[in-house]
Amino acid sequence: MASHSFALYLPHTTPTSAADNGKHRSMTTQMNQQHTAQDGARTMTPTATYRSSSPTLDDGRAELGEKGKLDTAKSFDVYGDEEKADIKYRTMQWWKAAALMLAETVSLGILSIPSVFASLGMVAGIFLVIGLGTIATITGYAIGSFKLRYPHVHNMADAGEILAGPVGREVLGAAQVIFMVFLCASHVLTGTIAFDTITSGASCSVVWAVLSAVICFVMTLPRTLNGIAYLSVASFISIISAIMITMIGVGVIGKQGSIAVTSNLPFSKGFLAVTDIIFAYAGHVAFFTFIAEMKEPRDFPKTLYTLQICDTTLYLIVGVVVYAYTGSAAVSPALGNTGTTLRKIAYGIALPTIMIAGVINGHVCAKLVFVRIFRRGGKHSRHMTSHTVTGWAVWSGICCVIWLLAFLIAEVIPFFNDLLGVISSLFASWFTYGISGLFWLHLHPASQRWTSPWMRLKTVFWFGIIMMGAFIMIAGLYASVVSIVDGYKDGTFPAPFSCVNRALT
Repeated sequence: MASHSFALYLPHTTPTSAADNGKHRSMTTQMNQQHTAQDGARTMTPTATYRSSSPTLDDGRAELGEKGKLDTAKSFDVYGDEEKADIKYRTMQWWKAAALMLAETVSLGILSIPSVFASLGMVAGIFLVIGLGTIATITGYAIGSFKLRYPHVHNMADAGEILAGPVGREVLGAAQVIFMVFLCASHVLTGTIAFDTITSGASCSVVWAVLSAVICFVMTLPRTLNGIAYLSVASFISIISAIMITMIGVGVIGKQGSIAVTSNLPFSKGFLAVTDIIFAYAGHVAFFTFIAEMKEPRDFPKTLYTLQICDTTLYLIVGVVVYAYTGSAAVSPALGNTGTTLRKIAYGIALPTIMIAGVINGHVCAKLVFVRIFRRGGKHSRHMTSHTVTGWAVWSGICCVIWLLAFLIAEVIPFFNDLLGVISSLFASWFTYGISGLFWLHLHPASQRWTSPWMRLKTVFWFGIIMMGAFIMIAGLYASVVSIVDGYKDGTFPAPFSCVNRALT
């Protein structure tokens, strides 16, 4: 991670006169419109108006003064000039973005933490939550730096195009869509469990799955993240309240099982628990889209640090407290660790966060497809920023398809939880960890990486992050596949579209 505040990577050119300055901007604009698919290094590089004596940082970046802020919001940002737009996207304050990220990341991630502690033991659980959370903070900062260097990047597909041309765009774009659709499906399934728990299985679980998907679809329809930012505040309050009720409930019940400082598990079962922690930090996949709609993208570090401090702290508190009382009897989702009445109350209070967090994932996924349809050659269609019938029809259609697929996945695949482990291992391992190493290496050419002891240390670190992502992917896939095979042997998977009560008892 760079040791300086966010600054954009710019060619160090100094205009010397008004005429030269105008000529300079004209030539830079023409050059920036040329797209080099081979290396992506100059893809839509932002034009800058900056002071003639911009200090150069030790890693090759030009730091801008107050008068030298880039005009990315008008010329090179994905949404273009919004002054006359009907729909303005870049309106989020940093704290709203933090609320969105908290709602997206914490809502389901926190529910599996006590069972992780039960599987791995108290010491390993605490160590992994802190360690993986710290690394996730560093990799999140790298994503923010990459976004500021390339303001037109709106999603992983755009980043993939810079890294590897059209192939990288298609691979990372498809990976992000697949991962986020499965995340949406996890919210449909969790919503089904919540409704079954609250109603004691009063209706067929398929009905609850349909209801969950429909609610999420309707709430995804606002076109801007700012439009659902206030919902994320309600989502955060919802999950905190539900977790507080759960911790109070397990405290009232008292000790339920033995507590282990360490554990002795087969590798597959142990690493499957580790993937739950990785899933709890899997919000990085949406960071580019969040930054793209921030009013001031340079405030992203404040957003990131707020997210990481809050989620890591919450994971530790919930994991330690719930596991201390439930011990080996801890279940996932964590809200099921209390008595019947408190369990129903906790799930009732948690319903908003289950739905809203799913909405955020669905919105980001839909926005990727929407921008892909209406942005061509660096120019966006009027349908992106205007209330046109075509724009709203396409947006609504994309949202409908996403939630229809989420419903089908949640219902059709009998080993959905284990399949989510497969998807997390394939994609979260890279989106949260490995790919940030590639971003850093792209921003720092080989000629810069070994110029000083500090740069050599950072280079080794980021190569390690890439290898870490690869290891998580391979080990996580192995653990998930073993779990799926064991599930078939035990006959524990429900039939597709089954009305069986999914409530935790």
